[in-house]
Amino acid sequence: MAGEAQAGGKKKLIIIAVLAVVLLGGAGAGAWFFFGSSSPEPETAQSGSASSAAPAAVESAYYVILPQPFIFNVTGDARDRLVQVKVQLMVRGDRNEAIARQHIPLIESTLLQTFGAATVEQLRTPTGRLDLRSQSLAAVQDALVKVSGRQAVERVLFTGFVMQ
Repeated sequence: MAGEAQAGGKKKLIIIAVLAVVLLGGAGAGAWFFFGSSSPEPETAQSGSASSAAPAAVESAYYVILPQPFIFNVTGDARDRLVQVKVQLMVRGDRNEAIARQHIPLIESTLLQTFGAATVEQLRTPTGRLDLRSQSLAAVQDALVKVSGRQAVERVLFTGFVMQ
């Protein structure tokens, strides 16, 4: 009787040891599969073209708050409306932030010209406001390229929009 109990205990111990070895082997194979690589990187074969096509490291995003909201009139079908827009500019990196802060009067003037060309019908719809935002971005980038040689601004954000 005692011999049968010992044989059963040894069988359980052997089964547990085999399962542990199989699980550890599977975990090792999975880690090798996910983290290891047996083939060389394609960049090493094409070092000249791959290094020039590789994207630059993405710099931190900064937000430049324009000091005053824009208040302007827009023409409409029945009557003119008064619009107030608060704007922030998203830039990448310290250099672009400095350029945007240095040229705030130019940016404000450019945005005011762009906003002045809008109509009530355009500003009533969400797609119209998105179009105005993309037009604003293009106008600001063009103006900054002319004075600084860089676009500097990545996005124009409307953080407040009121139309009466």
